Amino acid sequence: MRKIINTVIALVIIVGAVMYANHLVSSNSRVKPPAKKVIKTVFADSAQNTQVPISMTTSGLLSAKNRFELFAEVQGVLKNGMREFKPGQAFKKGDVLINIDAQEFRASLVSSRSNFQNTIAGMMADLKLDYPQAYEQWNLFLNNFDLEKPLPDLPEINDNKAEFFIAGRGVISAYYSIKNLEERLVKYSIRAPYDGVLTSATVTEGTLVRQGQNLGAFISTEAFELALSIAPDASNYLSIGDAVVLKARTGDGTFKGEITRINKRVDPSTQMVQVFVETNDPALKEGMYLEADISAGTIENAILLSRKLLVDETSIYAVKDGLLELLEVQAVYFMPNTMVVKGVPDGAVILTQPVAGAHSGMMVQIFGQNNEQDQAQEDTSNQDGASQK
Repeated sequence: MRKIINTVIALVIIVGAVMYANHLVSSNSRVKPPAKKVIKTVFADSAQNTQVPISMTTSGLLSAKNRFELFAEVQGVLKNGMREFKPGQAFKKGDVLINIDAQEFRASLVSSRSNFQNTIAGMMADLKLDYPQAYEQWNLFLNNFDLEKPLPDLPEINDNKAEFFIAGRGVISAYYSIKNLEERLVKYSIRAPYDGVLTSATVTEGTLVRQGQNLGAFISTEAFELALSIAPDASNYLSIGDAVVLKARTGDGTFKGEITRINKRVDPSTQMVQVFVETNDPALKEGMYLEADISAGTIENAILLSRKLLVDETSIYAVKDGLLELLEVQAVYFMPNTMVVKGVPDGAVILTQPVAGAHSGMMVQIFGQNNEQDQAQEDTSNQDGASQK
């Protein structure tokens, strides 16, 4: 009997404990507040397709347009010309840049002329007897002969027999051999082809110059060229004569230039196209590092946007009915911080600044729009209050 009573008491205690626990759990339930809708404020504006100017910014090293590498075609001891042969020395067009000692060669040339004169004199008696007309022409040639001056032109001979007679005496071959020596004598002096400056010199006065030796470099200071590397697709917007603004890394000065050549070949190593800009500002110097701003025309029916707004290279975000949606566009040209896109309908409201965590369907409000609505509501309320009064 006692066991039965104890069992009943234990069951009653367990049931009571369970009921009490359920009561505590049910009384501790909390009512969750309704979730608040988060609406981000974004910067957006209505799109309007216009003509977008294209500009390119790149840089390169300036070099002289006219550059003359000096090489020796003869051998001898170097002598100074009209001025010292040293870097930085300026020369006028026609001035002697290099003068190589040619006394020995000149003496040999005079000796060859003397032998040639003796050859002509030796045939004059036979020429007078057999070919009197040719004799008069060659006699005039012999009278104008000067051992210290270049040979005059050969007389014109209309008689074939007289011509064969003179050629048989070796006169024609001797004449052209001497003319060849005269041309070689000219190479002992190198003259400036234009006004300019000697930028480098590898020899000095008294140096033994050997044939084929590099002597230095001479440049014109009147015109310079800047070689720029441009992406192939960007080069399609460039034309000969496009204006270019040049600026040095140091200083505030700017220089004007224009495109004179566009290479049609893509460099295999860089995959870039070379564009050459010519400028003639006297303040420029060869070797300067210049930045170039190129105005390359315009693109019709396009919009200029920040490159940060492009999504997956094909889309941008637009705002419609308070929600973000992706709008497919065509990016036709990229600049360092901006891009030119096509395919945006006129009047479409598009983002002008990127939004962190943006996604399609995201609820947004345009900055400044709510303030305008609140101001409009306030004005309406004031008008209603005034009417009631």
